[in-house]
Amino acid sequence: MASKRKKINLEFIFRASPTIIYNFVTTTACLVRWYCDEVDITNEEYTFYWQGSNETATLIDDIEDERVRFVWEDADDPEEYLEYRMYKSNVTNETILEITDFCDADEVNEVKDLWQTLMVELKKECGG
Repeated sequence: MASKRKKINLEFIFRASPTIIYNFVTTTACLVRWYCDEVDITNEEYTFYWQGSNETATLIDDIEDERVRFVWEDADDPEEYLEYRMYKSNVTNETILEITDFCDADEVNEVKDLWQTLMVELKKECGG
């Protein structure tokens, strides 16, 4: 029996507005700039391509400029998802991007490192 996968919650601070971040996590032109090599979007189905492999996710929750949630087509657990939440900090007026993802227990550090690397790229692309 497979072990229970770990839920990872990450938080990143951006100078870019929630609207800009939202566009970078939902549109083809922006996703290919930081997340994947290519993406096909048909209705709520997103197929992401990376160096010869691909994964398909369904957009199940979409609140413009606030939150998007995807469910991976081949996820073993139907409770797993990938979620981006973006909101302005009342104190600093910066945008907080919260990411929720899942991975195997022995991959937590690698997945966190991957998200750190992706966020460096995202910040470069969206102006901070």
